[in-house]
Amino acid sequence: MFISVLVLLLFSCNKKKENYVPTTIEEENVVSENLEGKKLMETNCYTCHSPAAPQDEGRIAPPMVAIKAHYITNETTKEEFIKHFKSFVENPTKDNAQMYGAVKRFGVMPKQQFPEETITKIADYIYDYQIEEPSWFAKHWESEGNGKWQQSGKGAIVENKVKNIEEIGMNYALSTKKILGKNLMSAIQKKGTLNALEFCNIKAMPLTDSMATKYNATIKRVSDKNRNPKNKANAEELHYIEQFKADLVANKEPKPVVIEKGNKVQFYYPIPTNTMCLQCHGTTENLKPEVRAKTLKLYPKDLAIGYSENQVRGMWSITFNKK
Repeated sequence: MFISVLVLLLFSCNKKKENYVPTTIEEENVVSENLEGKKLMETNCYTCHSPAAPQDEGRIAPPMVAIKAHYITNETTKEEFIKHFKSFVENPTKDNAQMYGAVKRFGVMPKQQFPEETITKIADYIYDYQIEEPSWFAKHWESEGNGKWQQSGKGAIVENKVKNIEEIGMNYALSTKKILGKNLMSAIQKKGTLNALEFCNIKAMPLTDSMATKYNATIKRVSDKNRNPKNKANAEELHYIEQFKADLVANKEPKPVVIEKGNKVQFYYPIPTNTMCLQCHGTTENLKPEVRAKTLKLYPKDLAIGYSENQVRGMWSITFNKK
């Protein structure tokens, strides 16, 4: 969870931006290869900031377009936007937030560490291009007294809709991550960390299996320090977990591993920790006694503790047929 989870700036939905004046929208075709920022935003942010989530039920963070709308005015330069975007992502606190309504509703986003280049590319893309927005957003924006809604940017993104093998694997991983993250965040918000443990114990695997059935694939979360014995990594998986760990230590944006095996595809992608994860997976010194006691009751052979922020807790291991 970039959670997904993801998950970037929180600025006040209640804060009026009457001086928000969209720039002229130019219709143009865009080459997909030049839009790495779009893919990075979808990978790192959409677990929590998905434009597909409904306005009320099930949403766990504001959509990315709300961040853009509340922050970019006709006087905002790209340099200013990137600077403040990076500032919040690197230090997401209540005092550092400007979306006070969102913070009150959703809480402050979990702290995560991203390569500086990744944050810059995401911010650069958001500033320059129209990004996907929920169907309800224009009405919401106008109901808040902000004037007629029109998104700024160069134009709609035109892409080749034929996905390659890596994109298919990423879609399976991120879609499953989104489902798990939304339900886990909801469990924490409603009843706290102990309730989240119950959720993971009872519902995490059935939800994962339901996504596997949907995509006609095998979808697993595996780890070298598993909590559930069913999530124990095999020899090949352990090798790639170590590779992902080395990438994070080197502050590299993780790249999916795609291995073609006959008519099958094996896909691996890391699951990093953030501050929310540490409520159940942190060090023994920081875990609350009642949380640790409940964990051991549910998982007597638990190994999944001792983590700090931005460490590889495991990875997605997904097998699917070649299209």
